[in-house]
Amino acid sequence: MFLLLLARRGEKPAELVKMMLKRKMETLTEAADARPYSEMPGPTPIPILGNTWRFIPFIGDYKISEVDKVSRRLHEEYGDVVRLGGLLNRPDMVFLYDADEIERIFRQEERMPHRPHMPSLHRYKHQLRRDVFGDDKAGLIAVHGEAWYNFRSQVQQVMLQPRTARMYIGSIEQASRDFVRRIENIKDEKSEVPDNFLSEIHKWSLESIGRVALDVRLGCLDEGKDPPAETQALIEAVLTFFKHVGPLELKIPFWKLWPTPAWKRYIGALDVILATTSKYTREALERAQRCPKPEGSDDLSLLERVLRQEGDAHLATVLAFDLFLVGIDTTSNSVGSVLYQLALHPEKQQLLHEELNRVLPEGGGPLEPRHLDQLKYLKACVRETQRMYPVVIGNGRCTQKDTVICGYQVPKGVHVVFQHWVISNSERYFPKASSFIPERWIGQGSTEAPPARHAFASLPFGYGRRMCIGRRFAELEILILLSKIFKKYKVEYHYEKLDYYIDPMYTPKGPLKLKFIER
Repeated sequence: MFLLLLARRGEKPAELVKMMLKRKMETLTEAADARPYSEMPGPTPIPILGNTWRFIPFIGDYKISEVDKVSRRLHEEYGDVVRLGGLLNRPDMVFLYDADEIERIFRQEERMPHRPHMPSLHRYKHQLRRDVFGDDKAGLIAVHGEAWYNFRSQVQQVMLQPRTARMYIGSIEQASRDFVRRIENIKDEKSEVPDNFLSEIHKWSLESIGRVALDVRLGCLDEGKDPPAETQALIEAVLTFFKHVGPLELKIPFWKLWPTPAWKRYIGALDVILATTSKYTREALERAQRCPKPEGSDDLSLLERVLRQEGDAHLATVLAFDLFLVGIDTTSNSVGSVLYQLALHPEKQQLLHEELNRVLPEGGGPLEPRHLDQLKYLKACVRETQRMYPVVIGNGRCTQKDTVICGYQVPKGVHVVFQHWVISNSERYFPKASSFIPERWIGQGSTEAPPARHAFASLPFGYGRRMCIGRRFAELEILILLSKIFKKYKVEYHYEKLDYYIDPMYTPKGPLKLKFIER
């Protein structure tokens, strides 16, 4: 069947057979010439505790909150490929620091690639709340195989088409306007925002997702009011989820033996997210049934679009849960990081402000797709921040068959982790890597640094079949909010420079005491 399909595209079956046989022989030769997996360099495990002891407080030398530094250290000590084996109740991990090899793996990935899955979330979906999620439509996160493939196939047309995402510019813009007003209200007499400003950005992200996914106002940004108790509980639940997922995944998994306090808080947070999103989903479905919108309307929520396309309320509900689970902390941390970096680089901020004055409509009129298309320098600022400080510092795949990586035989079942943060901050791929140079993404400013070249040296949204399905909406949210903020304000930072750490997103460590000076 495969040969027949390709033949219809103009390829000759005989040539295809030769090509496939040649590739097969090359693969066999590569495997025969490869060094044994046991010879791959990496830290030596000890009896019983393996390498897990390295993550134990006080006795270990690896801190979960400093995985970025651990990763860089492993690269410096062992090279482009590092084996981290002997992890209790987890497969071996292979850390990969070669962009060419990452590209090869991505381009050869199978129909249903496996990410290193999250055992804690897998247990929640497939065991504890199996009655809710089921086996065949459990979503995209912590799901693999046919169930993942079928679910993604059903929702990706709605989620990944740029044309669909642009229909929500108005909803996202309204939430962004509300957040700019929120900044004005929470500033102190020195025009500085409070220490918990990142939490305020989380509220904006939650409000944006609510409006786009469910067409509902959550009340996160209402003037002069605190968020409703239910919304605040949802915000805290999302933060609790992210706070605990790292330790539960990387430390000794005692939670698999008995319900530890961290496990209980984690499950409680997930239950809050599930209950709240399920409620809003039911309400959105009821509204859609009571007052159906015309076919082809641009005013449909994502939930309504999925429902009309697939006719499956359960699928729409699970999609909403996954979006709320991973779409808040990631987007808001990106915004916080860009604000901070541009505050540290006023000369770049000035160039951005000049672009916004040229492009954005006069008098604060509504944004249109053509405006966003012209914001090249803003996009470059976001891209450069994501290069230097990606909110997710690594991505990966679980090998589905024996393979060869960097000249070593790697068995089936190993978790291969692409160390994007180390790679994207390497002089090997980005000259003057430690300098914030947005111009490298638009081919300008070559006197500072050459343009970015290797497409796989910085992948903030991943790549391939398991690329972030909410990418289009995340990019829109980030661009629209930043354009509103930097059009109105000059942003400054006058305190000690902040380090970055894993929380579990890669984020500035310390309060974002930013100063917003109205232009």
